[in-house]
Amino acid sequence: MTTLLIHRARCIATQDDAQTELQGASLLIRDGLIERLIPASENTDALLTQVDEVIDARHHVVVPGLINTHHHMYQSLTRAIPGVQNAELFSWLQGLYPIWVGLTPEMVLVSGQVAMAELLLSGCTTSSDHLYIYPNGVRLDDSIEAAHTIGMRFTATRGSMSVGESQGGLPPDRVVEKEPAILKETQRLIETWHDASFGAMTHVAVAPCSPFSVSQDLMREAAKLARAYKVRLHTHLAENDHDIAYTQEKFNCTPAQYAEDLGWVGQDVWHAHGVKLDDEGTYLFAKTRTGIAHCPCSNMRLASGILPLRKMLDAGVPIGLGVDGSASNDAAHLLNEARQAMLLARVGRALEPFGCDHGPAEMTPRDALRLATRGGAQVLGRAHEIGQITAGFCADIALFRTDTLSMAGGAVHDPVGALLLCASDNADYTLVNGRVVVRQGEIATVEMGPLIERHNQLAMQLAGGRVLPPA
Repeated sequence: MTTLLIHRARCIATQDDAQTELQGASLLIRDGLIERLIPASENTDALLTQVDEVIDARHHVVVPGLINTHHHMYQSLTRAIPGVQNAELFSWLQGLYPIWVGLTPEMVLVSGQVAMAELLLSGCTTSSDHLYIYPNGVRLDDSIEAAHTIGMRFTATRGSMSVGESQGGLPPDRVVEKEPAILKETQRLIETWHDASFGAMTHVAVAPCSPFSVSQDLMREAAKLARAYKVRLHTHLAENDHDIAYTQEKFNCTPAQYAEDLGWVGQDVWHAHGVKLDDEGTYLFAKTRTGIAHCPCSNMRLASGILPLRKMLDAGVPIGLGVDGSASNDAAHLLNEARQAMLLARVGRALEPFGCDHGPAEMTPRDALRLATRGGAQVLGRAHEIGQITAGFCADIALFRTDTLSMAGGAVHDPVGALLLCASDNADYTLVNGRVVVRQGEIATVEMGPLIERHNQLAMQLAGGRVLPPA
């Protein structure tokens, strides 16, 4: 048995049902699970010599590990590519598809480790990833290997594209797959890697890419496959105005109607973005408990729009946060994503008709933290295991220092509020399943110097002269 004591924290924001916040409390972890919270009034002297490790948390705010519900990790190789820096979604994709066709298994493995390291340093302990392009022998197994190596809890989603340009889709024909092969490979991955047990480190989900890159038949068959194996379903939906127009032109319906017609609503489904869902769609998602991965930085970067976050939350739509791909966000800092979600929700309300009647309190720092923890756990179907600091839950924990420059003058007043209002620091410690994977601000599971060097070499190789000139 392994034991760890987080000792006398400046503040523990549990994110439990009562949103309990404790000053000076300790946290005992045993064999990957939270054993108990120890109040400041209880003597812990004996424990200090009985546990395997003690983390002095007097200068830390302690939160549940953050949860990322949408990413494209391979895109870490194509951050800030010239030519698409100022593009909207469709032209951005059309500029990048010819580059991504050069992806190799090593590129997916290395970029996955880089993306996960960045997430772990931001206090994120669980991430999904949507890999939907499979050239040159690339397999989803490459991403899963990256997660196992670096120590991240992982929902690997088997994405796919089957409708190329010649059939009226957006992607080039050379990056699409045959639908029977997609379904067969997805089944193999579920049978090989999906672990439905409590506290599992690896889940697999079924994830055809988008309305503009797959057929309705694939969407229906993918949903049947997922439900036969009791795994989750994920795709992109209603991301921007062009996305809406495509669905209307090709299928003569709204995105919400498209999802409902194909069986893509329910508690086992989450959609990325949902920025342009109409009122009918919002009601449908709330009624069916269909989730949304809210990606504010990517939505701003591509000028896709502003999700009506408070309106959707009040309606009852399950919402978590996603950093989205590192080529449409150019960063993977989930704490900063929560901060941006809070700020964008405030300005978004001000831009609505009569928005001046709505105040900043409609999206508070604690609301944003809850999205990044409890919200993400709900969207990924893991609300019974992760997302809060409660006895019996997985020991996925992030500790942020309160004595840093960015927190000066803030943490002394409200360490939890300062975590979201002040500049987003990296975590000092990140624990996944009770294992320390970030220690004193450094990744503890892989050597980062050689990893970053190899990643940059592969990024140059991938671009290989195909980088577009600056716009």
